[in-house]
Amino acid sequence: MTLDLIFFLFAVPAVIFAGISKGGFGSNASFAATPLLALILEPAQAIGLLMPLLLLMDFSALKPYWRKWDWPASVALMVGGVPGVLAGVALFKVADPDVFRLLIGVIAIGFVLFQVGRGRGLIPMARRPLSERWGLLFGALSGFTSFVSHAGGPLAAVYLLSKPISKTAYQATTVITFTVVNVMKLTAYLAIGVFDSSMVMANIYLAPAAVLGVWLGVVMHRAMPERWFFGVTYVLLLITGSKLIWDALS
Repeated sequence: MTLDLIFFLFAVPAVIFAGISKGGFGSNASFAATPLLALILEPAQAIGLLMPLLLLMDFSALKPYWRKWDWPASVALMVGGVPGVLAGVALFKVADPDVFRLLIGVIAIGFVLFQVGRGRGLIPMARRPLSERWGLLFGALSGFTSFVSHAGGPLAAVYLLSKPISKTAYQATTVITFTVVNVMKLTAYLAIGVFDSSMVMANIYLAPAAVLGVWLGVVMHRAMPERWFFGVTYVLLLITGSKLIWDALS
């Protein structure tokens, strides 16, 4: 990994954007940083580089949302996340980098299609709250997509949005859930050798951008309509997701 101007032109906005999502918008768009970085790095490098920064964001966001979460929903998602992360480890050991480019690209575009379909009423949401058993299932799916592309937020959202939950409780639940899931992922990444020495310096340089992004997210959580933020997210994900799919298939 070369820490040159091109790297920082992509990495700094990506990390700030992820921090904003982590701090104020339920983590749903934080994974947009992964496809953006995967345009200039190998997928494993992009995933590994973001891991410590995402944990820093999680810990930075814990204080403003402390104990405001839905605890039963959080437990269901966290417990379900364990087999999901393990499945991600198994895939990582055997998959070619292009498989991860394809997965990241498909998840990115799938997220946009899901959100647009839900907004237009083409994808109906659950009419009654989903039980904790469903939380285990969505936690497992979320743990897997989180491991391969840091994209666990959307699947957790499907479960959480079935519940009568406030915006702040929803945000707090995602913060505590993905703090725990990301600790599991960090342990797994260390075990399979995703990290290298160049990531240490990169993370030191990018840490202020991560904290700044979370702070901006907390402020924007109170002041900015979600549709503005996600409008930018959708465009970014369509462009980067399409490029990664093209690269993987070609």
